[in-house]
Amino acid sequence: MKLSEFDYPAENQIIAQSPSGVRDQSRLMVLHRKTGKIQHFRFENLPDLIEPESLLIVNDSKVFPARLKGVKKSGGKTEILLLREKNTCQWEALLRGRFREDQTLYFEGGLAGKLVSALGEGKVLIEFKEEGSFVRNHLLRFGEVPLPPYVRRDGGKSEAEDFANYQTVYARSYGSVAAPTAGLHFTPQLLNRLQRRGVEIAAVTLHVGWGTFKGISSENVEEHRMDSENYCVSEESAKAIRMAHSEKRKIIAVGTTSARVLESIATPERAFSSGEGSTELFIFPGYSFNIVEALITNFHLPRSTLLVLVSAFAGREQILKAYQTAILEKYRFYSYGDAMFIL
Repeated sequence: MKLSEFDYPAENQIIAQSPSGVRDQSRLMVLHRKTGKIQHFRFENLPDLIEPESLLIVNDSKVFPARLKGVKKSGGKTEILLLREKNTCQWEALLRGRFREDQTLYFEGGLAGKLVSALGEGKVLIEFKEEGSFVRNHLLRFGEVPLPPYVRRDGGKSEAEDFANYQTVYARSYGSVAAPTAGLHFTPQLLNRLQRRGVEIAAVTLHVGWGTFKGISSENVEEHRMDSENYCVSEESAKAIRMAHSEKRKIIAVGTTSARVLESIATPERAFSSGEGSTELFIFPGYSFNIVEALITNFHLPRSTLLVLVSAFAGREQILKAYQTAILEKYRFYSYGDAMFIL
């Protein structure tokens, strides 16, 4: 498959710059895979569209304010985006600007880090004198939310507002550099309505890394390699997944990240087991889904691993046709945009 097969014309006006005023008032397109039928709803209608006793799987990872602005010893400005903690004092990070080994970068609040090595694709290894818990607490005080580059930060909004907007209501565990955005449409009231209808809700954790949103660089899609991302599945959630699967109840993934966790633990080797792990699973057309039977997702960037995944789930031509309909119907796209429910 060629990367150009996963392209569509995306004009700037379709890109949502802020979330819906009320989360569950975003629009919801329903795509029926078997027939290609498309329907239009509001996200608040979701409980009426899900069969009772279905199992809804959400990703409860929480975005941490991973962007730090600083200066070099020369006084020049710099910026890093911390991606993941490698060991006690070292972090993998994206660096804006040129890498120079052993260069020290100075950040607000007295934090300083030394560049250790270049890791390729703009990533570096940076070492702090302080241990991980200190750095994590420092980020909560001085870090900025790493909003996607296509979202223009509104000068009138505070960092606290950005932090609240770019977080799901059920986020629990810090670790993601980007939000699992399909979950941004849920409210506590909507979750309660789903449970009253008899829908079971369970959480998994996948800490969203740079690899989920990194562009595909190879023209042959199959040659792309995902970065490793860490996940955790509690025994309670694993048991719910096993039960739903054995009882042939519908399992619905909220977001591509939840889908990748489910498909990663659905292998004979992992057998729906609980625990921590990492996944590099790249889902593209031709992949046979083992457990995910329906998917709630947003409208994704052209030529992205996310668009490729939903194309694997519903068919490339059908997805591109649905996206064209969404553009004509003036749906809002990407992280803060509207949602799609693929049945």
